[in-house]
Amino acid sequence: MREAAFVKQNKNKWLKFEQELHDKKSISPEIISVIYLEVTDDLSYAKTFYPGSNTAAYLNELAASAHQMIYTNKKEPGNAFWRFYSKDFPLMFYNFQKQLLLSFLIFAIFIAVGAFSASSDGAFVRAILGDSYVNMTLENIEKNDPMAVYKEMGQLDMFLGITINNIRVALMAYTLGILAGLGTAIVLMQNAIMLGSFQYFFYQNGMLWESARTIWIHGTIEISVIIIAGCAGLVVGKSILFPQTYTRLTSFVQGIKNGLKIVLSTIPFFIVAGFLEGFVTRQTNMPDWLAILIISLSLLSILFYYVYYPLYLNKLKYKHARPIHSI
Repeated sequence: MREAAFVKQNKNKWLKFEQELHDKKSISPEIISVIYLEVTDDLSYAKTFYPGSNTAAYLNELAASAHQMIYTNKKEPGNAFWRFYSKDFPLMFYNFQKQLLLSFLIFAIFIAVGAFSASSDGAFVRAILGDSYVNMTLENIEKNDPMAVYKEMGQLDMFLGITINNIRVALMAYTLGILAGLGTAIVLMQNAIMLGSFQYFFYQNGMLWESARTIWIHGTIEISVIIIAGCAGLVVGKSILFPQTYTRLTSFVQGIKNGLKIVLSTIPFFIVAGFLEGFVTRQTNMPDWLAILIISLSLLSILFYYVYYPLYLNKLKYKHARPIHSI
């Protein structure tokens, strides 16, 4: 890319950053960190392709200003964990809403594929879920306890086993993003087809509501966070396929870092999902209203943290910004 095109593409962003750095009273440390990361990425690109240019010199000064303010406004390390989940991550995740939507669409499409395949081929459910699981569930249905599978293991063992397995699936969806996102799509496809055929199996046996009100107590968070882990893998894949103004290696490294942050954000939710599956889902006699309440609160928490809150913080970030003057 020619230097003039690079400047034209990023000029407004740099001016906005410069304005925010000069507005010392309203800028927060979290925003400074975001600015510093983006400016240093652009500076690295400029030094590589336009060494000694005015653009590189300008970006170097801008990065130095951001670096100085980071250490001037540095907070105590004890707040790092809270700051990551409350500010740093949501601000970063605002940039990946499209990948989140794509991950959701892939999952939703293959849920439909799984349900359709199960309705078209009687052997499909057994091929996906296994004969032993299907036979066991049919026996439980005959005993009027279709969700008995959730009562077989001890509560703590189930909690730990499910949590570890879910984190493993999330890491797989993320790491397979290095296959240009294709590996991530396959992980999403496999889990979605399994879910679609699973739900159709209960529908076929007249137990759709009973299964839904029970399974989605933990499944609302569990499935949502697998989709979010899929988003992390797609971020990695996009960084390889579309490096934009960066070198492919620089873009890939940044994609790996951003994807890892997304996966780390899911761990508390996986722990909650594991707790619900180990200790709550087994309470199959709970009233419908309580099951619906748990499912609704779970869905709202996911939508709030991964959709609304990033949008809100980003809007808040620029609400004091003044119109940008022309160079």
